[in-house]
Amino acid sequence: MIKRYTTPKMAGLWTDDNEFRTMLKIEILAAEAMAELGQVPEDALCAIREKADFTVERIREIEKVTNHDILAFLTAVAERVGDASKYIHMGLTSSDVKDTALACLMRDAADIIIGRFEALAVVLRRRAAEHKHTPMVGRTHGIHAEPMTLGLKFALWLDENERNLERMKTARAAVAVGKLSGAVGTYSNIDPFVEKYVCEKLNLRPARIATQVIQRDLHAEFITAMAIAGSSLDKYATELRNLQRTDIRETEEYFTPGQKGSSAMPHKRNPITCERISGLARILRANAQAALENVALWHERDISHSSVERVILPDSAQLLDYMLEKITGVIDRLLVYPDAMLANLNKTGGLIFSQRVLLALVGKGVLREDAYLWVQRNAMARWLEGADFKANIAKDPDIAEFLTEDEIKECFDPAYMLRNVDLILARFEI
Repeated sequence: MIKRYTTPKMAGLWTDDNEFRTMLKIEILAAEAMAELGQVPEDALCAIREKADFTVERIREIEKVTNHDILAFLTAVAERVGDASKYIHMGLTSSDVKDTALACLMRDAADIIIGRFEALAVVLRRRAAEHKHTPMVGRTHGIHAEPMTLGLKFALWLDENERNLERMKTARAAVAVGKLSGAVGTYSNIDPFVEKYVCEKLNLRPARIATQVIQRDLHAEFITAMAIAGSSLDKYATELRNLQRTDIRETEEYFTPGQKGSSAMPHKRNPITCERISGLARILRANAQAALENVALWHERDISHSSVERVILPDSAQLLDYMLEKITGVIDRLLVYPDAMLANLNKTGGLIFSQRVLLALVGKGVLREDAYLWVQRNAMARWLEGADFKANIAKDPDIAEFLTEDEIKECFDPAYMLRNVDLILARFEI
């Protein structure tokens, strides 16, 4: 399943071959550090550098016997290196190389995702500027509220995207930590210099303290950041799905030539990409729960986290990368129907200006409770009887006593309610 919802660059990052090659790099760097300490002869180091290699197929073949992937990896490498292989993995435990390699993969995945956030920001900024003054009705509880603009909606998402970008940068920094300190983190059979040397070469920071593993609150932070971002994309997608509904149809996913919407109904144009994004966000949130469960391990480590991470880390990174690519494409080519927005804005016969009438009356000295009652009774007549709200307001004797015809007309001008749009978008330099 996951191979379908991924992109080539991110998928390549999480291959077995890339993970083992990252571990091999760590093993070679550790040997280099030990050579500097005089623990590995120079000729052995040269042999390790020149000959260390493997095939995933051979590792899996050996693993059928060992039932241990890291030992199978080391055996496969030893077959290539020969006698000098005795200097590989000296004083290390499996998690030293596994966790440090995983840190490299998470960091590199974060870099790809950060690039996606930046690309989405460009599109959101452009569309916000394009529709800065495209009026539409704002909705609360799904009910028409007051006028706003489509540009404001895009800017809102831009703001949230920036927060997700910062969260991902913070999470990237959190997981970029290496550990080569032995079986329970005490450097019992390895010099701390080796950890420092390897981490510097990999652009990781050494863990301040560890057990046999790097602590999993860091991984939980990474996956939780992805889950929050996925929920934001779900939010954008849900809004676009709603706006595409036939009875609203203010925006619409681009429908490619030759695309089909239904096997039964030829007329269908469905928001399938946004629906897919909303669905995949559920997996990200579920994976975050699993990551939180991984934080508590027995004593200095158990292995209960390992099987979980082999699923949730590559899946979450690939899904979020894919989702970001898709939502960016949807928003980039989103079809916008300003005429439908205007029609919907006027659909309730002026009810969306009720607060303006209320405040105008209060400004004339009317008690708020009285003003609310007068405006509401005319609004209910519109809802329940289809009466013309604006005409009824003008004819209401209580209201007419305080507001002139011109003052009432002014209350129904959307420009007044949108007068601060430029101010809001200027905060985003739009």
